[in-house]
Amino acid sequence: QVQLVESGGGLGQAGGSLKLACVASGVTSNLYRVAWFRQGPGKSREFVAHIRWREDILDYTDSVKGRFTISRDTVKNMVFLQMNNLKPEDTAVYYCAAGSRVVRIGSSLNSYDYFGQGTQVTVSP
Repeated sequence: QVQLVESGGGLGQAGGSLKLACVASGVTSNLYRVAWFRQGPGKSREFVAHIRWREDILDYTDSVKGRFTISRDTVKNMVFLQMNNLKPEDTAVYYCAAGSRVVRIGSSLNSYDYFGQGTQVTVSP
């Protein structure tokens, strides 16, 4: 079992920056990939970024490429999402996700076994 707790959300301004953090506890040695998803008002949960736990293989959804950076610290068992040049459409609850299965598709919710409770990010115009 892995438990995930996010932090760092809050109110940001368009063009500004926020950094989200996620602490993983429990059995993290078997993790294959970690990710961030988000769910905006009235929308389904969507993929934002993923990175393999032990390799620098990552990907982003098109809308955040060049603005967001995912990273992880396998010693501290943490995952980060640096968000720059924020836009009002980035407003959402952001969820940290982790998976142990070796699956090809990292952008699917089904590829992950564990999710955090989420942290709210609100971006004002």
